Amino acid sequence: MVKTSDIDVKKVAKLGNLPLSADEEMAYKDQLSKVLDYVSQLSQVDTSEVEACFNVSNNSDVLREDEIKDSLLQKDALTNVSKKKDSVPSDRQGFFAAKGVFEE
Repeated sequence: MVKTSDIDVKKVAKLGNLPLSADEEMAYKDQLSKVLDYVSQLSQVDTSEVEACFNVSNNSDVLREDEIKDSLLQKDALTNVSKKKDSVPSDRQGFFAAKGVFEE
């Protein structure tokens, strides 16, 4: 059984960028505990007689042969990209540049 005190709902909410009220925190802590308890039942299943496998269908990947083709030239890829620093995306030293997505 998973202890509810071990579940840090604030941390999970922060990772998911979800603002939660105190009431929501308590509700989610209870719900998350129940979900983890349910999933922990899998550890009780006897798998000693089950042969290890990587997929259940026994199908293997069918891959095509690699073919070398001409690639897109850098100047062609950057044709419609602005040279201005503030535009998104912009061309900086031959690379696509965009504003940061993640905050510190």
